[in-house]
Formats: sequence, structure tokens, C-alpha cells
Amino acid sequence: MTALANRFFILLCGVVAIWPFIAQQFANGKASPNPLIETTSDTASHQFPGWPSSFEGKPLKQLPLSAQERAFSQDFPGQIGRFSDGKREIILRWINHSSRRLHPAGDCFKANGFQVQNEAVLQQGQERWSRFYARRGATKLLVAERIYNARGQQWSDASAWYWDSQLGRTQGPWWAVTVASQ
Repeated sequence: MTALANRFFILLCGVVAIWPFIAQQFANGKASPNPLIETTSDTASHQFPGWPSSFEGKPLKQLPLSAQERAFSQDFPGQIGRFSDGKREIILRWINHSSRRLHPAGDCFKANGFQVQNEAVLQQGQERWSRFYARRGATKLLVAERIYNARGQQWSDASAWYWDSQLGRTQGPWWAVTVASQ
């Protein structure tokens, strides 16, 4: 290829890469200085509804956040709560706007020295849960997680949720539920 053809090819790749963001902005009838930043005002008006008192029919007991969880929650775009139903530990996150601060639980487990083995997505009634085993020493946990909103949308993958939220395909607030059991 000639130098001119190389430059044209690179320019074309760049346009193709950003086209979904540009098209989404025109389709929404709004122009944002940065299409990757949520600019709608309705996300700021969402009020935290409080923590549920039960999960899957079992009463929840709130547990204190660890020091690491407290530090993480400082910049989190919503609320984080840690609970137990007597057998499982449940992390609930209420998110009022899209953010990279909501990431897969597997990343947290890996960062804390666990080996993670992904399992097939579980369809439980109308709910889809991503799942993985987390192992560290003698500890072996089955972890399941999902993200959903009040409009019936759900994701078993934080990255898919993030891009749907960035591209305006979903509106918050959202709940992220992570359940760890032995």
C-alpha cells in the first residue's frame, strides 16, 4: 500500500470506531461534548429507595463494610451494602448513573488473591446470573451476579451494562446483586 492509502485506511478505521457514539448522539437529539459521559439530568434526581429487608424470601441482616469496601464506596455513584441471609453473603449496589466503578465481582476476587473459574450463565426464572467459582487456599465460593433496572432490563455482564448505559440503551437507576455461597 502507498503512504496515502495507509493514511486513508487509518482515517477510515477511526471514523468507523467512533461512528456508534456520534450516531447515538444524533439519534437522541442531543449533542454532548463527550458521548461517553452521561449528561442527562434525570439520573441526578434518582433517590436511593433504601435497602430491601429480604432477598429470595429470606430476611437480610446488614453487615458492616470492610475497610476496602468503605474506601471503594467513597467514589461510587450510588450506595453499597453488605448483607447475609444466614447462609450466603450478598453485596447490593444501587447505581444512579453509569460508571466504570461498577465492575465484575470476579475482578475484586482476583485482586484479593482468588483464582476465578467462570461457569455458564444461569437462567433462574426470568433472571440471568453470571457465575464463577472463586478459590483461595481451602476457601471455595460460588459467586453469582446480575444487574437490573425497574424497566425489566438485565445484564449478567458489567461490561455489557456499561456500554448499554453509555449508548443510551438503558436508564437508571440500576441494582447490582452479587451472591457468594460455599
